[in-house]
Amino acid sequence: MKQNKNQNKSLPANAAGRLLLAARGIEKSYGGRTVLRLGSLSVYDGQRIGLIGENGAGKSTLLSILAGEEEPDAGEIRWYCGISFIRQQGRTDQEADAELKSRFHAPEMREGLSGGEQTRRRIAGALSQSAQLLFADEPSADLDQEGIRALAEALRRFRGALLLVSHDRSLLNGLCTHIWHLEDGNISVFPGNYDSYQRELTQRRAFQQFEYDQYRAEQKRLKEAAQQKIEWAASVKKAPKRMGNSEARLHTREYTNAVIAQSHAATKLRDRLDRLEKKERPRSLPDIRMKLGAEYPIRARYALEADITSLSAGGRMLLEKSAFTLPSGSRTAVTGNNGCGKTSLLLSLLNRADRDIRLEGTIRWNPAARVGCFDQEYSRMLEADRTALENVLFGTAPDVSRARTVLARLGLRGDAVLKPVRVLSGGEQAKTALARLMLSDCNVLVLDEPTNHLDVFALEALQKLLGEYEGTLLFVSHDETLVRHVADRIVRFEEKGLRTEEGNDLKKE
Repeated sequence: MKQNKNQNKSLPANAAGRLLLAARGIEKSYGGRTVLRLGSLSVYDGQRIGLIGENGAGKSTLLSILAGEEEPDAGEIRWYCGISFIRQQGRTDQEADAELKSRFHAPEMREGLSGGEQTRRRIAGALSQSAQLLFADEPSADLDQEGIRALAEALRRFRGALLLVSHDRSLLNGLCTHIWHLEDGNISVFPGNYDSYQRELTQRRAFQQFEYDQYRAEQKRLKEAAQQKIEWAASVKKAPKRMGNSEARLHTREYTNAVIAQSHAATKLRDRLDRLEKKERPRSLPDIRMKLGAEYPIRARYALEADITSLSAGGRMLLEKSAFTLPSGSRTAVTGNNGCGKTSLLLSLLNRADRDIRLEGTIRWNPAARVGCFDQEYSRMLEADRTALENVLFGTAPDVSRARTVLARLGLRGDAVLKPVRVLSGGEQAKTALARLMLSDCNVLVLDEPTNHLDVFALEALQKLLGEYEGTLLFVSHDETLVRHVADRIVRFEEKGLRTEEGNDLKKE
């Protein structure tokens, strides 16, 4: 791989619009599977590029290669500025300036930092490097809404170019000038933010469908015409046995000419068929026409009534004298900053809290409630040696078509559903666990950060499924777009108390 020897020299301050990175012919394979096969890519000063794709498409691999941290199998990359990198995981020893540490509430490095605290350190450290090109791999992971807002503001103020991997659609909409869609190893470039990408993608796929339909119609016409010529040739009558010699010779000549003409015409049609430019059917997802959560409705007014005297974790008081209800059929989002107690509350409601979490008060579930839970240890829901499809069908009435449809909508399709869960990625396991839960006989779903390991396409599918869910839903999520589209009421953690808002003010924004 060729590299520019001056890659660490920053461009002058007045170099707006200058080329910062150029890549050509990048290829990367793992175990015989081609992950990347790219043409040419360029990043210019001032661009804000959102890199999206399904789980396992190779987004993080591409970032690592473009950052010079991983070698491609083939290709060339040239850098014309310094690069800083907000990584998705791991500790960082990068020094951060005081202002950025304060803005992101980034703690000093010590043992036992939470995921959100580690993320804040990585962000503050990377932004302190003053590089002109910033790579960010899921930088909003583990951040609460306050942290996400601080991140969005810092990235807006960043002077340079940004290449961002994120499933946060609000972040992609608020920042991006371009979207790179990584699919089947290739990059498609779309101008504008994520909403613009969706509109353009819809138009492109509609045109692809039109071209495919025209191709199939012409293919069918040519096949039928060629077959008709062959049948005509076969139907031409030979000379009758009682015909005179001269008449027979004339008829034979006419018969031969007719057969040759029809056969020649059929050959030309087949040649046109072979030369016909092939058009691929655009990728589409199966539509879900099923009422999830409607089989065992709760007839009572409330699925849950909670009267909490106190809730504490590790000796720290989280709630005092708080109460809330969960109306049957409602979709309730629980929101609040990192560490306020959202997960502790959900675990306590489910009677799954460990010894460090203590709840005093009364929790009353309606006897008709069939509660299913998705928490951040979702892998415990699955049988590791069973396939994804077997896990989804386990304990339910066997309906393979229904199970495959939900899995496909969440981005797990084809042979992937026949693989044992133990070989699936974290995102694929999360999709399997969610599909199993959605197809269970539960009429109440309790979800703790269900979007953490999902790609943006699976997130959109989950949003649609939850928005149409006919049971009762209680969920925690920092994804503002999900909350806006799904929740019809919100329970907020505020100063060791809970405030319930009927309706959803986010829908008005």
